[in-house]
Amino acid sequence: MMFVVILFAIGIALSAFFSGSETGFYRVTRVRLLIDWLAGDWLARGLLWTTNHPSVFVATTLVGNNLANYIVSLAVVMGTQIIFAGGNYMAELLVPMLVAPVVFIYGELLPKSVFYDVPNRFLRRCAPGLAIAAVLLIPVTIVLWLFNKCLQLLMRQSPRVLETLARRELSELLMEGHDVGILQPAQQTLAQAIFRRVNLPIREFVVPYGRYPRATTKTRAQDVLQLAARQQRALIPVEEASGNRRLVGYIRAADIAIDQLGQMPPLRSLVKLRDNESYLSATAQLIEQDYALGQIVDETGKTLGFVSAKELTAVLLSG
Repeated sequence: MMFVVILFAIGIALSAFFSGSETGFYRVTRVRLLIDWLAGDWLARGLLWTTNHPSVFVATTLVGNNLANYIVSLAVVMGTQIIFAGGNYMAELLVPMLVAPVVFIYGELLPKSVFYDVPNRFLRRCAPGLAIAAVLLIPVTIVLWLFNKCLQLLMRQSPRVLETLARRELSELLMEGHDVGILQPAQQTLAQAIFRRVNLPIREFVVPYGRYPRATTKTRAQDVLQLAARQQRALIPVEEASGNRRLVGYIRAADIAIDQLGQMPPLRSLVKLRDNESYLSATAQLIEQDYALGQIVDETGKTLGFVSAKELTAVLLSG
């Protein structure tokens, strides 16, 4: 009988461990994990990797929970057979019903509540156990992971769990920052505008090639200034004066204006971007290269139009 009690306790403990860890995983703060990792905490580094690969963690906890439930069920059946050796069918029916609330409270409800309130601390304490479980259960979890990948391929859908978690967490962080007074409403609005546009393709913000004013290598500096003023464009693309009209760079109208001799300044290099580049990535590249002018091309290399960092940032401010 002592073996049955120990087996039952092990099942409850495993159920509490995996159920609580799953709740802690969805509640853990990635910002805190990143800070701890940068400080040299190897546990935080492992947990950060896990949060970036949620399918592996979910598969491990799913298998672990099923194993824990099987152990609890086996202990209950064995205990019932020992106590009621005569094969009392009514006892075999009632005992699992009486044990179910105990399993639910101590194996599910209580650990989930604890991990919900203090996710970072308890998930860190469970990290070594989760690593051991992931290694021991890998023969089964790898099958579940492959099955999940096959479903994604058949349905032609990509997992959005990580993106959903990150976006929810950042939104909560912004709200907390606003509540404690370290984040102004304008800053919160700007951050939310970035979230709304982060995955939009840059082609949605392009000024078409035919509508963007252009100069040639033979255009006079004064004519470029007049063109920029008339079209309200600070950056003017420059094409070769020959018949192929190939783009060779761009000119800043301000560079001409500050040159007292009124001469054409050296050409600046265009930043070539694919039309499916994300809004945030394109903006970062243009800002990094001194607010350059972006040349948007399709998969064949054909120029679709132009976009500038100033225009992209203005979209955020106007939004």
